[in-house]
Amino acid sequence: MSKLKGTVSHHEAEVAELRADRELAVEYLKAAMESLDDPDDRSAGLLALRTVAESYGGLGAVAAEAGISRESLYRALSPKGNPTLKTLVAVLKTVGLRLSVEPENRVRV
Repeated sequence: MSKLKGTVSHHEAEVAELRADRELAVEYLKAAMESLDDPDDRSAGLLALRTVAESYGGLGAVAAEAGISRESLYRALSPKGNPTLKTLVAVLKTVGLRLSVEPENRVRV
């Protein structure tokens, strides 16, 4: 399948939009990271972090700055990835974010 001249893939457009709007990138990642609570949907959060990393200079640059091998970062942020806390914190710090905790919106009886 050939690409039409002047067209951009959805992924490329998403990366460009996140690169241009930091607040959007933060909200995008916050929403996607909620999926980490669901083992059946965990890949959405990892792929969102990967997309944000791509928007901040690419996975190679983020990996280098985070002190992680590029291959390890690709594996960690893949749909079946299982990154360590150290990796998550390093990647978030590299893109100018940090991990935080919020109360769960569940009523306890």
